[in-house]
Amino acid sequence: MTANINLTYEERAKKHPSAVASRLLELMARKKTNLCASLDVRSTAEFLRLLDTLGPYIAVVKSHVDILDDFTFEGTVKPMVELAKKHDFMIFEDRKFADIGSTVKAQYAGGVYKIAQWSDFTNAHSVPGEGIVKGLQEAAQETTDEPRGLIMLAELSSKGSLAVGEYTQKTVEIARNNKGFVFGFIAQNRMPEDAETEDWLILTPGVGLDDKGDGLGQQYRTVDTVIEGGSDVIIVGRGLFAKGRDPPGGRKAIHGSRMECLSQESVQVV
Repeated sequence: MTANINLTYEERAKKHPSAVASRLLELMARKKTNLCASLDVRSTAEFLRLLDTLGPYIAVVKSHVDILDDFTFEGTVKPMVELAKKHDFMIFEDRKFADIGSTVKAQYAGGVYKIAQWSDFTNAHSVPGEGIVKGLQEAAQETTDEPRGLIMLAELSSKGSLAVGEYTQKTVEIARNNKGFVFGFIAQNRMPEDAETEDWLILTPGVGLDDKGDGLGQQYRTVDTVIEGGSDVIIVGRGLFAKGRDPPGGRKAIHGSRMECLSQESVQVV
């Protein structure tokens, strides 16, 4: 691990080159949570209900608006943005862009979802090369004056993922060439970084109350394991709201496990 992981969120926020990352670090310090809620449900009403319930306890919501059967910009996006203001959390649309620069530019800025207008940050695969980052950055700059950011998919939590080895190394290289707009990675562990000039935020999916999978390739890891690996943000989905699980109760169980783990670490985080 590098020196940056030993700094507080506030200290990292002050020196981070990304306005989006700085805001996220400050928010996590202020709310004393690094929890990202992944709400993969099919109806807007259920999505907004869960978001209003979990909002006070999370730093980020990870959305998949393209799976909502009744999505509308007015009925889905605007209430979500209002809830983000009400409960003080950020929005991460998990779009996983994966096309050439000109195509992702149009996908990010336009279409039905108009993601660049409302999502604080999004993510992308590095398979198409560096042009994908350039296209997304141009779309953000041409769409809004609000800070926008990108995290790259360096590693995945699904069984048999090809995002390993050289792919991961090349992804880090692309990020290094675009520091500022790119501020971190979806990864299972910390990525290589220069302690003097780099501070990648690591967001880790596949976190649950146990290490069981879902039968569809998802492999869950416990909060303790993820924190020990150097993750900054833990992404939890069904562990918070799956059938038979009370959302606040799931959040408290995750938070309790996380805090117990952190109390055993020498790393100074909140």
